[in-house]
Amino acid sequence: MIDPTSVLPYRVTDRNLALELVRVTEAAAIASDRWTGRGLKNDADGAAVQAMRAAFDTVAIDGIVTIGEGEMDEAPMLYIGEKVGSGGPAMDIAVDPLEGTNLCAKSLPNAITVVALAERGKFLHAPDIYMEKIVVGPDLPDDVVNLDSSIEENLRNLAKAKKRDVSDLVLCTLDRERHEELIARARQAGARVQLLSDGDVAAAIATCIDGGGVDLYAGSGGAPEGVLAAAAIRCMNGQMQGRLLFEDDAQRERAREMADGKDPTRLLGLHDMAAGHVLFSATGVTTGSLLKGVERISPTRAKTHSIVMRSKSGTVRYIESHHDFSLKTNRPS
Repeated sequence: MIDPTSVLPYRVTDRNLALELVRVTEAAAIASDRWTGRGLKNDADGAAVQAMRAAFDTVAIDGIVTIGEGEMDEAPMLYIGEKVGSGGPAMDIAVDPLEGTNLCAKSLPNAITVVALAERGKFLHAPDIYMEKIVVGPDLPDDVVNLDSSIEENLRNLAKAKKRDVSDLVLCTLDRERHEELIARARQAGARVQLLSDGDVAAAIATCIDGGGVDLYAGSGGAPEGVLAAAAIRCMNGQMQGRLLFEDDAQRERAREMADGKDPTRLLGLHDMAAGHVLFSATGVTTGSLLKGVERISPTRAKTHSIVMRSKSGTVRYIESHHDFSLKTNRPS
């Protein structure tokens, strides 16, 4: 018989951390919302970073940022290697204080704030370079798609697994010149293509959500965003593969230094990017397919919409929070 007292403290702490993460992404979303539609993406991002950094000071973890806003000499806060938290379990932190800075600046859909936590050493140390990615949702045969297969083969295999025609599938990718061939071949194979201006973390998550409107996410985007997406996909039991892409020898050497002796060019599975027990939270800044954005009810009140997940339980929660700034010590600017 299992002594419940032997497992209860960890479970309670774990669940509390999940809720603390929501407070962190909420704070960043509320701060960046002040800049929505103003055309100042750096100011929006800076506001999100500052709010997220302050919120982390109240979270009971011994955290190290492994995926952040850049290197120490490139970003004032939340840089790679920075320590955050008020003390507690040793955790690695992946953050994107404002995923979709252009979306926020232009008041376009799908800007979100994102945080993921993992046990120390369980996140891929990914430099700020490109990563090739492919993502599908849960309840599919293992390795139904493969990064080394053609897009036509992946679409055929996915359609067969879903018992649908290729013409029923929606491929989502960033609207970039580098994806022109991918887009053309997917359309020629019969699939529909949904193009994004920015924000591929939300798009990757959409493959795992009923009614998300995306069957397959593919293409290249930021490696840090790839790790954040992997954390979410882990929690939702989806499938994902990735591979780092290098533009020059300097990037390759930087990746090699961060790879702990492993081949930086290797095909990365989901657990290579986000292993162990993972927590994930995102809050909407502008309304999109994944989350509603921040709703300003009055000068002192707002409503936020978030998603929080735990890989250990597979639980996905949608949280609607009502904020009264007149009762809070640190009122957002």
